[in-house]
Amino acid sequence: MPVFLDDHDADLALRPGTTKSDVVAYLYRNPDWGYSPRDVTNALDVPHGTATTTLKRLYDDGYVGKTDDGYYHALEHREDIRRYVSNLDQARRMFGHHRADDAPTKPSERLGDGRTDAELDAELDDLENDIEDPNE
Repeated sequence: MPVFLDDHDADLALRPGTTKSDVVAYLYRNPDWGYSPRDVTNALDVPHGTATTTLKRLYDDGYVGKTDDGYYHALEHREDIRRYVSNLDQARRMFGHHRADDAPTKPSERLGDGRTDAELDAELDDLENDIEDPNE
């Protein structure tokens, strides 16, 4: 996949959809706050051990800061990470799935509306016939 070179940072090893990315995004969306591993566990619904390990690795790699009493936070000087999180937010706004509360959630409810394959095939045949000879 091509990258836009003005925004590309080869040293930034984050992948959208990973716990590491989710934790970084959470901290950088809330830069005025410090979070304990338990806070991250509750906010992101990840196991406590995963939150603790991920935060420690992010701190060791210089992605996040840590207070003396164990609260992790966004780093003010990491403009590259701020850009990354901003891009994640923009992609979510552009490509996120918005659906009404009453929209069906099961594929079987969305596709075919409960009709059988034979009924759908017959409807498709009728539509194709209308396209081929619209005067009939």
